[in-house]
Amino acid sequence: MLVTIVGVGFVMGLRHALDPDHVVAVTALASQRAGLARTSLVGAFWGLGHALSLGLAGAVILALRLSVPPGVSAALESAVAVMLIVLGVLALRRALRFRVHTHLHEHDGATHVHFHAHATAESAPDVAAPHAVGLHAARPHVHPHPLNGGLRPFLVGTVHGLAGSAGLGLLALGAAPTLGAGIAYVAVFGAGSIAGMLLLSALMSVPLAFVEARYAALHRAVQMAAGATSLGFGLYLLAVHAGGAGLGSWLS
Repeated sequence: MLVTIVGVGFVMGLRHALDPDHVVAVTALASQRAGLARTSLVGAFWGLGHALSLGLAGAVILALRLSVPPGVSAALESAVAVMLIVLGVLALRRALRFRVHTHLHEHDGATHVHFHAHATAESAPDVAAPHAVGLHAARPHVHPHPLNGGLRPFLVGTVHGLAGSAGLGLLALGAAPTLGAGIAYVAVFGAGSIAGMLLLSALMSVPLAFVEARYAALHRAVQMAAGATSLGFGLYLLAVHAGGAGLGSWLS
């Protein structure tokens, strides 16, 4: 029975990592990173924060056999929505600090027009990236440190974990015959979510790094798309959870 519970918990954790709000948040974060290592580790840091808060809150719910009020769940989901809105605004702000202009010159008597994309210092990636076509912004030489910049995805994962702890606690209460089995389920569920999001961000890192290294303007377009998606999805969730909770309390 324990082996079955642990196996189901890991698979459910893998699936949980692919929830739309999780994917949107990590995509918005990953689009602002440079390099394969830093982009792929966004998912690892998110998973660590998610597993930590989910495990602690879920264990407390299990141990004390608590019932989380709907209002608290709605508030936590609204916090996730606000966080997605902030991530979207930051991604759009970074992407829009980008200037495209033309250079007119001649080759062998023929006039050519070349488009060049210039990033400002603030909008440059976190680490010095390989030379990008048309990207001429001067950047100081730095050595990549993959662990730097992990605080933001860790905090984002923590908020997501708190929002999901109520549902996970109830699921573990119903699935596990004992407290120990329930805690094991929660722990393996968290490990599965780490593995799922690490795999997803690693898969995203390859095309993102390719685009960032060779096509600066396209990379900014990817950033804008990720930011707009995060902003729009956050507004949608906020309307669903905050608006739904307000309507329910008014009707009651």
